[in-house]
Amino acid sequence: MGKLENKEDKTKKMKKTKKTAAKTVKVVKKAKTKTEKPAVVNENVFSQRLHKHYDELKWLYCELYQDDKQPLVHFDELMKKIKEFYIARPNYLKALDIEREQQPDWYKGNKLLGMMMYVNCFSGTLKNFEKRLPYIQESNVNYLHLMPLLSSPKGKSDGGYAVADFRSVQEDLGTMKDLENLAEKCHENGISVCLDFVMNHTSDEHEWARKARSGDKEYQDRYFFFDDYSMPELFERDCPQVFPTTAPGNFTYLSDINKFVMTTFYPYQWDLDYRNPVVFNEMVYNMLFLVNQGIDIIRLDAVPYIWKQLGTNCRNLPQVHTIVRMMRMISEIVSPAVLLLGEVVMAPDKVVPYFGTPEKPECHMLYNVTTMATTWHTVATRDTALIKHQMDILSSLPKQYIFQNYLRCHDDIGWGLDYDFLRQFGIDEVAHKKYLNDFFTGKVPGSFGIGELYNDDERLKDARLCGTTASLCGIEYYDKLKDKDGIERSIQLDLMLHAFMLSQSGIPVIYSGDEIGQYNDYSYKEDEDADKRADSRYVHRGVFNWRKAGRRKIKTAIQAKIYQNLAKMEKIRSSYDVFKADADMYTLPTWEKSTLAVVRETAQERFIGLYNFSENEQMAWINETDGLYTELLTDTKDFKAAGIKMAPYSCLWLWRKK
Repeated sequence: MGKLENKEDKTKKMKKTKKTAAKTVKVVKKAKTKTEKPAVVNENVFSQRLHKHYDELKWLYCELYQDDKQPLVHFDELMKKIKEFYIARPNYLKALDIEREQQPDWYKGNKLLGMMMYVNCFSGTLKNFEKRLPYIQESNVNYLHLMPLLSSPKGKSDGGYAVADFRSVQEDLGTMKDLENLAEKCHENGISVCLDFVMNHTSDEHEWARKARSGDKEYQDRYFFFDDYSMPELFERDCPQVFPTTAPGNFTYLSDINKFVMTTFYPYQWDLDYRNPVVFNEMVYNMLFLVNQGIDIIRLDAVPYIWKQLGTNCRNLPQVHTIVRMMRMISEIVSPAVLLLGEVVMAPDKVVPYFGTPEKPECHMLYNVTTMATTWHTVATRDTALIKHQMDILSSLPKQYIFQNYLRCHDDIGWGLDYDFLRQFGIDEVAHKKYLNDFFTGKVPGSFGIGELYNDDERLKDARLCGTTASLCGIEYYDKLKDKDGIERSIQLDLMLHAFMLSQSGIPVIYSGDEIGQYNDYSYKEDEDADKRADSRYVHRGVFNWRKAGRRKIKTAIQAKIYQNLAKMEKIRSSYDVFKADADMYTLPTWEKSTLAVVRETAQERFIGLYNFSENEQMAWINETDGLYTELLTDTKDFKAAGIKMAPYSCLWLWRKK
């Protein structure tokens, strides 16, 4: 449960909102200190939110758990608990709930800019993070994704995705109170905070897992336990493997208790059985506990995997959508300021079901995974056909669908491209994946990427790619050679890719360090943690280099050339309405395979983003006759949008007012 003590409201705006709320009754618990205010319970607000969703929530819950002996008992328990979490919710967050309820599209404009990082890499501890907030604000960031920081066992944490306790923080980072304080400080500065919610599994050291391992049947029923391999064998026939080289199979044998347990990811991550209503209820309570600490965005990790059913591939089953829909309604009842971000690794048009419908929404936001991977494909091939095709698909989707855009994240880059489209150009999937990996690991003549492979599966001839943006763009490669021309060209590629990302509809998110062109960190190979040494994803999860960040103001430094130009693009994006998600978007033919033209348009403005994915000078054969434009990146006036010669890896942002 969240704490009943609540903090003072921090802004006049929030105070004003609270005053206008209907009949407020102070109850619950006396303040422990003079400065603390008791919890504020607005019975009308809670009842109205509950009434809006109650019938559908009860129907879905009872339908999902119709095979349970007492579904209504579990449902009533859920209703009781969510009210307790509402009561315990801090006053300033209740005010924020009301504010965002009144502006439900608050996240859909062009003002949010995200940055993701591991706290230990960025600031060491949560307390130290507060001291780094000025840098975050200087970087135009107002949406922080703090990578997994809840308690997880050292040596088998999977980067924090093996959670041993959903209500405590890793000891070396601080305490849950530190996280709560940081979140409040972020809110004071207009910064929203995102945290991963690992709902598919727990660590094998979680309290539930320990009790299950000790023989407690109640807790074994929260996982998938089997006495022999007969049922696991049936599951394995249809379930693909997530990590075929590092963690083959979907089950782990526990020799100490002579049982098998389902472990889709790693052997120390035990899959939760959401067929048990207790699991759903308890995980919802964990989610509400976290949002009551001040978390604004809950990233639902590996959400397509959460429902398992024999005879299926255990991915994207209908029950998954029922669960996410119920979580959305519960969030809107208790904490409507909170957004759900779904981690669904599929093409944009395939992930659409996870948005739900306008009448029955599920996730607020989803990752634009395919465009990210296709962007790197375009760098390696210098051919924009596929990226243009995918931008056209994105343009056809309803504007209320908000995607999170990025060039890379904490995870690997998988080559899940549209091979049905590519085959018309004679591209074979297996051969092409090998080419892309060879290109970005420097094995192709003339390539410049310094990436590393992850989960290299010799059997399937498949592997994923790791590396920071700067290292994949060649800045590290040419810097080692002291090749100034190569460095400048690679910096231009880095900036062009960021410009392309920033001009897409949705919310752009930068991985910490990319804003200063940070290189790969190879120190993981000597780490005392054997699991870390074996995981090449740590090559792009390096410690933030504050010394190099200090060079962001030295005009001739690599860091400054990236940081300052990126900052300029970010400010331009937030200043023009044409970058809002509700703008029309489409592509123009450029009649040159290496160049891409993306148009954004509103009733008042028109924008043309031009991008050259080649290391050579290229033409963009557009011929727009609607008037002269301003090139925003250089502030060049009276720019004619026709027959444009583009320098290597260059980009142009053309804008005009109608």
